[in-house]
Formats: sequence, structure tokens, C-alpha cells
Amino acid sequence: MKAVGSGSVIERLIFSNRPVILAIFALITAFLGFNAAQIKPDASFERLIPLEHPFIVNMMENREDLENLGNSIRVAVAVKDGDVFDKAYMETLSEITDELFYLPGVDRSGMKSLWTPNVRWVEVTEEGFQGGPIIPDGYDGSDESLEVLRQNVLKSGQVGRLVSDDFKSTIIYVPLFEINPETNEPLDYKDFSLKLEDKVRNQYTAKNPNINVHIIGFAKKVGDLIEGISAVAVFALITIGLTLTFLFVYSRCMVGTLVPIVTSIIAVVWQLGILNLLGYGLDPYSVLVPFLVFAIGISHGVQIVNRVAVEQAHGYNPLMACRLTFRQLVRPGILALLSDAIGFLTLLFIEIDVIKDLAVAAGVGVAVIIVTNLVLHPVIVSYSGLSKGGLKHAKHVELHGDKKWRALSFMAHPSVAPISVLIAILGCGIGLYYQKDLKIGDLDKGAPELRPDSRYNLDNDYIISNYSTSADIMVVMIKTPKEMCSTYELMDVMDRMQWRLENTPGVESTASLVSVSKLVTKALNEGSLKWFEISRNESIINSSIQRAPSGLVNSDCSMTPMIIFLEDHEADTLDTVIDTMEDLIDQYPSENYQFLLAAGNAGVEAATNEVISKAKNVMLASVYSVVSILCLITFRSLAAVICIVTPLALTSVLCEALMAQLGIGIKVATLPVIALGVGIGVDYGIYIYSQLETKLKQGVVLQEAYFQTLRTTGKAVCFTGMTLGLGVFTWIFSPIKFQADMGILLFFMFLWNMVGSLWLLPAMARFLVRPDKIAAKERAKLAKAAA
Repeated sequence: MKAVGSGSVIERLIFSNRPVILAIFALITAFLGFNAAQIKPDASFERLIPLEHPFIVNMMENREDLENLGNSIRVAVAVKDGDVFDKAYMETLSEITDELFYLPGVDRSGMKSLWTPNVRWVEVTEEGFQGGPIIPDGYDGSDESLEVLRQNVLKSGQVGRLVSDDFKSTIIYVPLFEINPETNEPLDYKDFSLKLEDKVRNQYTAKNPNINVHIIGFAKKVGDLIEGISAVAVFALITIGLTLTFLFVYSRCMVGTLVPIVTSIIAVVWQLGILNLLGYGLDPYSVLVPFLVFAIGISHGVQIVNRVAVEQAHGYNPLMACRLTFRQLVRPGILALLSDAIGFLTLLFIEIDVIKDLAVAAGVGVAVIIVTNLVLHPVIVSYSGLSKGGLKHAKHVELHGDKKWRALSFMAHPSVAPISVLIAILGCGIGLYYQKDLKIGDLDKGAPELRPDSRYNLDNDYIISNYSTSADIMVVMIKTPKEMCSTYELMDVMDRMQWRLENTPGVESTASLVSVSKLVTKALNEGSLKWFEISRNESIINSSIQRAPSGLVNSDCSMTPMIIFLEDHEADTLDTVIDTMEDLIDQYPSENYQFLLAAGNAGVEAATNEVISKAKNVMLASVYSVVSILCLITFRSLAAVICIVTPLALTSVLCEALMAQLGIGIKVATLPVIALGVGIGVDYGIYIYSQLETKLKQGVVLQEAYFQTLRTTGKAVCFTGMTLGLGVFTWIFSPIKFQADMGILLFFMFLWNMVGSLWLLPAMARFLVRPDKIAAKERAKLAKAAA
């Protein structure tokens, strides 16, 4: 047993005051645990969009002049047998309209239904225009009044919009307030979604078995996501159970099994408590961060258990074994955790609040691990140490498990290392080749965050299949001086633009004041198609748009929207439409009007895609720069930086290639995974290189030094990678698709980062590291200290 020094001041302070340390931790955990229990789900429309992007700035500035195209729901009430012109159906539709009208957060003035007075029919007769509400005066449900209703619907122009093409369903359009005007509180999406299910879908399908209710919209999607979060608790228990089992198999010691689990759970509790104190909630994306904090905690906890077992096997008592463990792991541990935390904080470069929240949540979680796992863990273990059974198992593995580590140590052999490097270069080339197919944004129709067979996506498919207007809407805002939004100059340009857009792939149709003016002008001239054109006479234009639907012109005629209905919101479709629109804006410049992009859910998606596309490379460069600088400061060696970072870079390239082949786009849900994977993966390389460097300083040759590293640190890294990989693999079965996607990507990154650190790091070290120089430098340092 070697003689040991007294250690650093911090080490002496911690281990000389263990009861005080434990008491402080207990009090802080109780306080933060109380606050963690108060944390609530938090999601809002504005936090999911890039508020500083020009598209969103334009949308927000003109929000009062636009119908609420970003945050609304559409409720389709469908009949199973017959059609909508039925007394029982119309009564149910009226009741559902009333039910929705009184839900909290609804913008009642903008609601549209066959039963609302703002949905009207118009016809041209010999006496001029006639019209009125679609529901006829004196409606009583009789066959005669239902026939009048049918004629009114046909005259209204709502077939394909509020009434399905086959007359078997109608839509209730419900715009929402982001802030509930009755309470001045943000709209509670979970509560709103539950009310839609209980008070609308369940209540009225039970009351009238002949109907089905289909609901889509941002609020419903977010509500379903928050509801799906409840499944996260199940996966948390599965992950803890798997980790508990694997830890016991690994250590054969209850202390070595329970303490890493407990300290990692304490880290999660601290994280949630601090987030609540800072005013943060858990949105559908950041709710997965506690999983990652738990995973990182286990990763470092296994290193501590492994090191304590080694020191106790050398004959040290539990207290001294834990002090030596703290002394040896505090530098690489803090370096790894700082790399994790700062790497996560690079997500702050992305101008989307929900990703910034995720960055803060991950940064806070990693920061508390520095305390809970590097301090609390060894302090607890110092009282009992590992059990005799655990030490016996550790010695047995050390005596009989050398063959596989001896074989793996050949990765540092002069003959094998070049082959490994060539394989890595080949793998990088293959990854870059397949990476070119990687897309930005959503690649699926409907709500890609949910499963294709989820209730929401089935509802979305029904509405898309039975209505002419798409759920994916992009709005171009046209600003003019007051009372100038209907000039012939502008209307002609809009007409030309609409023709070009309607002949653009991915566009279903368009609508604007031009559509209304041409239709009314034709109607005023006996329906002759010769008059289906814009008149050059300003008086005729003004007359034709007098009864334009609300939302197509503001009160002082200084802004009018051009609405573009898209086939889907896939990235390629959005890029095509945006490029076409920007080309048209350049083609028709004028001082009398200004075209502004872009509102509507498709405009928001396009802005989000642009922000993510620009931020992706900046974020990756920042993550790798931070990791490289911290490694350089710690190890003071460029070779160390290259050895640690190269496997991470290869993993990033292969991960993006995997995303491209699996059809997973880079979006709000998946972009953070790349940074999180790098942040967690760097731990493996730092621990392995730190131990390898220690052996090289003792004068051990490279391959033997790597063999000795594998027997201790490498064993722990291998176990951690497989355990965490299997833990997140269970996410693949989540009802939330983006969680399943994250599970696939993190599973790959956990395992491949482990493989890279065990296989490629020693191969790089063979070419870059000079063991003789490291040993000579250490001898000189010791000689200087002795002098």
C-alpha cells in the first residue's frame, strides 16, 4: 500500500466535516424537493417560435389586422350515416358551437360555424345582391327548413372550407387568445385539451352515436404532447429499474448500486427545484432533460464506484479509498461536467425560447451533478465502503477478466492503429456522403411530434381528405398607405402573383381581395366569365370588395393578406414557396406597397427552419470549440484535444447520416440532441485520456498503459455506455414520436461515443502522443518539487 499525502484544501475540508456536509445536503434537498414538486408543465405558442426572425416580427406587428392564423383549432363534426342536413345533426352542431364558445381562452368574435352569424350566403338576383346568415330565419329542423339550409350552404362558398366536399361533416373554426383575457394568465393547453376531450368529443359522441368529432390545431397538439408526457414517468421508472439491475450485476454490492442511483436522483430533484425557483416550467421538450441529468450522474457515479473498488482492493480503508478517488477523479470529472454544461449552453445561440429553456435546464442539471456526484457520492460511500462481496467480485473480475482488455489494448498497437484510423476516415466519408440527404424541418405530414397513428394525426388526415382548404397556411402581408390596399396597380400584381403561386408545386390554392373582387365583378355582370377579371375602374373595385370576408382587409385598408394554402408543411414545400414568393417580390417592386413574409402556421415553420439551419453549424462549432479549449487548458496538450475530440466528431457525422436515412429532420426537437450527445460523449474520452496520461507519466509504454486504463476506467466507460444506451432505447416505444426519435439518436450516440473512446482514441494516441516526453516532463516536475 502506497503512502499518500494529505490532499488538497478542498479535499480536507470535505472529508474532515462529513456530518456537516451530509446535513447541508439533506436541508438543501428537502428545500429544493419541495420546490421541485411545485413545477408545472409550461408551453405556449410564442415560446415555440423564433420571435426575432423577420417573418415572425412581421406577423407580430400585424397581428391585430390578421385573423388568428397561428393559434387556433378546427373541430370537424362528422356524421356516420346520412349527411349534415339532418335535424339531430344540426342540433348537436349548435350545442357543440355553444360549448366551444364558452371555453376559456376562445376569441369568440372570430369563431366560425354554420351557426355563427358571421358565416353568410350571398346571391345575385334581378333586384341585386341578397344574402343573410346560413341558418335561415325560422329554422325549425323541418324538411323545408333543411332544404333552405342546403341551398344557403351552396350559395355561401363554404363548401370545401366549413362544409366538407361530401356534405358529411362541418368545421367549427375556433381562434384562441395566447393570454386568457378573463384571467390574464397564459392559456393552459393541457386543461384546454382535456376540456375539448371531455366537454366536446366524449360528451357529444356519447349523446349522438351517429357523429364523430375530429380536432386539430396548435393548442390540441400541444395538449396531446403534454398528456403524453405522463408516459415519461413510466420510462423514468423503467430506466431506473434497468440501471439498478445493471449496476448490481456490475458491482455485486448494494452500496455500489444504490448510492449512484440516489445521488443521481438527488441531482434531478435539485435541478427541478432550481428551475422552479428561476420561474421555469417543463415543456414537452425540456421534460426529457431530467433523463439526461440522471444519465450523466450515473456515468460519473460508475467511475467513482469503480475507483473506490480499486483503492479498497489495494488495502485502503473506506475513508481513504474515497479520498483517493476524489483526488484522482475531481479534475477529469469537473472538466467533463464543465464541458457538458458549457456545451449545452451553446444552445442559447438558437433564437427559440423553448430551446433556450432546454439549454438552461441542461446547464443547471449538469452544474448540480458537480456537487451531488463528485462530493456527496464519495462522502456517503466513505462511511461503509463497498461490501466484501463487491470487493471479492472486483478482484475476481480483475484476475479473470484481463483477456478481453488485453485484446482491446491492441487498438494502441503500432500495426493496428493505422487500420483503425483508416476505418475511421472511411466511416467519416460514408457518413458525409449519406449526410447530404439530411433535411431541415418536418419531413412528415400532420404533427410529426406525434405518431402517425395518433388520434391527432388521424383527425388531421380526415380533415385534409374531406376539405379543399389545407390546414397548412402561409400568409403574405401587403402593407400600403391608408385606403390604398385596393388600387388597380396592387390588385393586378397580386393577381399575377396568385397565378404563379397556384402553379407552384406544393400549393393547393390562394385567396385574397383579388379573389373576392373577380368573383363579385363576374356576379354583377350576369355571371359571365368574360368579367372574371380585375376592373381598371377603382369605383368598381371598391364596390366589389365592400362585402369581403373579415380577415381579408383591415379597418383602414392599409393592410391586406394573401393566403396561400399548401399541400403540407414539409421543408421542401416551404422552401419552394418562400423562394417563389421572394422572386415575385423582387420582380414587382413599388413605392406604393410592401410585401411582407410570412404569417400562418406554414410561415412560422419556414421561419423556424431558417433559424435552425443557420444555428446548426454555429452551435456545433461552439460545442467543439468549448470542449477543445477546456481540454487544452486541462491537459495542456494539442494531442490530447485531438484524441478526445476526433471520436466525438466522427459520432456527430454518423449521427446526422443516420438521421438522413431514417427520415428524421433537424428541427426544434432533434437539434438539441446533437449538442447533448456531444456533451455527454466527451465524458468518456476525458476519463480514459486522463487515466492513460497518468499511466504514461509513470513511464509505462503506451499499449500497456492503455491496457491498465481499460482494466479500470475503460471497464466503467464500457458499462456506462451500454447501460445508458439501453436506458434510452426504451424511449423508442414512447407515444410521443419526437421522444422516440431522441431515443434512437441518443442510443446511437451513447454507444458510438463509447466505441469511439475505446477504439479510436488509443489509435490517435499512437500517432500523436509521445510517452517518453510525458514521462520525462513528469520526472522533471517531481524533481523540481523535491528540490
